[in-house]
Amino acid sequence: LGRHHPNKRSVLVIFLLLHSATSFYLPGLAPVSFCEPGSVQAGKDNDMFVNRLDSVESVLPYEYKAFDFCTIDSEKRPSENLGQVLFGERIEPSPYKFEFKKKQECKHVCTKAYDTTNAQDKGRLDFLKKGMLLNYQHHWIVDNMPVTWCYDVEDGQKFCNPGFPIGCYVNEAGRPKDACVSEFNDKDTFYFFNHVDITIHYHVVENEGTGARLVAAKMEPKSYKHSKVEAPDCTGGPMDLSNKFSGEFKIAYTYSVQFVEDKNIRWASRWDYILESMPHTNIQWFSIMNSLVIVLFLSGMVAMIMLRTLHKDIARYNQIDSVEDAQEEFGWKLVHGDVFRPPRKGMLLSVFLGSGTQIFLMTFVTLFFACLGFLSPANRGALMTCAVVLWVLLGTPAGYVAARFYKSFGGEKWKTNVLLTCFLCPGVVFADFFVMNLILWGEGSSAAMPFGTLVAILALWFCISVPLTFIGAYFGFKKTGIEHPVRTNQIPRQIPEQSFYTKPLPGIVMGGILPFGCIFIQLFFILNSIWSHQMYYMFGFLFLVFIILVITCSEATILLCYFHLCAEDYHWQWRSFLTSGFTAVYFLIYAIHYFFSKLQITGLASTILYFGYTMIMALIFFLFTGTIGFFACFWFVTKIYSVVKVD
Repeated sequence: LGRHHPNKRSVLVIFLLLHSATSFYLPGLAPVSFCEPGSVQAGKDNDMFVNRLDSVESVLPYEYKAFDFCTIDSEKRPSENLGQVLFGERIEPSPYKFEFKKKQECKHVCTKAYDTTNAQDKGRLDFLKKGMLLNYQHHWIVDNMPVTWCYDVEDGQKFCNPGFPIGCYVNEAGRPKDACVSEFNDKDTFYFFNHVDITIHYHVVENEGTGARLVAAKMEPKSYKHSKVEAPDCTGGPMDLSNKFSGEFKIAYTYSVQFVEDKNIRWASRWDYILESMPHTNIQWFSIMNSLVIVLFLSGMVAMIMLRTLHKDIARYNQIDSVEDAQEEFGWKLVHGDVFRPPRKGMLLSVFLGSGTQIFLMTFVTLFFACLGFLSPANRGALMTCAVVLWVLLGTPAGYVAARFYKSFGGEKWKTNVLLTCFLCPGVVFADFFVMNLILWGEGSSAAMPFGTLVAILALWFCISVPLTFIGAYFGFKKTGIEHPVRTNQIPRQIPEQSFYTKPLPGIVMGGILPFGCIFIQLFFILNSIWSHQMYYMFGFLFLVFIILVITCSEATILLCYFHLCAEDYHWQWRSFLTSGFTAVYFLIYAIHYFFSKLQITGLASTILYFGYTMIMALIFFLFTGTIGFFACFWFVTKIYSVVKVD
C-alpha cells in the first residue's frame, strides 16, 4: 500500500520478504545468521535501513530524504504495510554499509555542500536548522533491530532511545538545548551530529558453526569538524554553524563500526534491553491495583443490590395477590409497563450500537493477538494493520446488531438503518482523517497517506465492509423482534419529579468517573507511545485493563440504572448508553490536559493534527464504552423483569 511496487500492494501482507542477501523479515519466523568475511557462507554487506524522522515537538514526521542526508538510490526500498503507511513510516536503504565482524574507523559516506547565496541550498540548510530546533530524531534499523542511543539518566539508570538527534542548538543566551553537551558553548550556533559510532553485539549460534545472530545495535552520535572534508579523519572540534553565517559550507558525514560478542543475550530476547530501560512496570501494577479496587467496590455494590435489595423486592412483589396491594407499592416494579417502550431517536441509537459492537470486537481480537506476541513492536505496523482489517471484516455483526435493535424499537425504515450503520460513524471518522491528511500533504509530511492507499482504504470500506454490513442487517431484520418479558402499555406513564441525583445529566456525568479512573494511568502510557514516540509493549497489562474497563462500565451503568428505575424513570436506553459513554468526555478532557502539561508541541499544523486525531479517538471510545453500558443495562433490565409476575 506504499507509493512503490503498486503491483505488490496488499492489505493483509505485513512485510514482503526480500531475498536472503537483504534480509528484512517478520521477527519470530526466520532469524538471520551472519558469517565472517572470507567464509564459505559469507554474504553481502549487512544492510542498514533508515526510517522517517520524528520529534516530540511536532506531530509531523518527515522522510529521511527530506533533510538532505546521504542517500543511496541504487537499491529498492522495502514495501510498507498499511499500518506503517498510516503511522507515516518510510523505510529506505541507507548508504551506511558494513561487513560482519569487520571493524571500520571513520569511513566517509558523503559530503554535502551548501551556498547560502543560492536559494535552493539555503532552503535545504534552513530545513536542517528547523529539524535541529525541533529536535527531530533519526530512526535506523539493522536486522530489524532499532539502532539505539543509550545514555545515563537519573538514579544511575540507563535509557536506550531507539532514535538519535540530527544535531542541537545553543541559543543566544548560551543555553544549550536538547542533546548539546558542555563543549558546545558558542551562542546562537547549530551543531551537526555528522558522525556515529556504531557497536553491533552478536551471539554465536553453537549448532550453526560460524554463524552468528545480531542481538543489539547501539550507537553514539558525535560532531566532528574534519580537518580535511574530502578525506575525513574524525578529528577537530565539533561541527558548528553560526545562525548568522553566510557563504559556502560543507558537512562530511562519517561512521565507525565495531562488533562485540555477547554470550548472555539470546536472539529471542534481544529487544529486552530496550524495553527494560523504560520504567513502566511498577506504575503499571499500581494502575492495575487501582482499577481492581474500583471493580471490587462496584461489584460489592451490584452484588448488594442483586442479592439483597432486588431479591427481597422480587420476593415481596411475587407474594402480592391483589391489584389493590400492588397499587400501594412503588419503585422499579411500577414501570414494568413502560420499561421496554421504544426510545426516542431509536434509529440513531441502533446505529451507534452496531458501530460500537464492531469496535468492541475489533479491540478484543486485536488485544488478544497482541497478548500472544503477534503484534509486538518488532512487527512494524502490524497492530494498526490488524485493527483496520478486523474492522473491515466485522461489518456483519455491526449490521446484525443495528438491525436487530432497530426492529425491536419498532422501526420500519430498514434501508436507512443499514446505510447509516455503513456510513455514519465511519464517514465521520474518514472525513476527519481526510482533513488531517490534507494538512499533512500541505506540510510535506511522510505521514500523508498516498493517493493509492487512500483509494485502497475506500475500496476496503465500500467493497468489503459495506456488503458484510448488509449481510448482517439482512439476518437481523429476518429474525423476529426481541421478545420482552413484560408487555408495554399503550399510554406512557408519567414520570414523577426527580431529585438532583436521579436527573439525567448528573447521573450521566457521575457514571463516567469510575470507568475513567480505571484507565487514566494506562491512558498516559498510550498517549506517550503515540505522541512522545515511546514504545508500547505491555499488551498483557492493556488487555487486563480492557477487561476491567468492560466490567466497570457494566457495573456502574447497572447501578445507576437501578436507582433511576426505583425513581420510576423508565428512560434507560439512551441513559445507559450515555452514562458509560461519558467516559469518552473525560478522556477528551484528559487529552487536552496532556497536550498543555506534558507535550512540547509547537506550530498551528501540529496543534490541529493533535486535536483532530484526538477527536477520532474520543468518538471511537464513546461508541465502545456506550455500547458496553447499553448491553449491560439491557441484560439487567431483561433479567429483573423476567422474574416478576405481572397481572
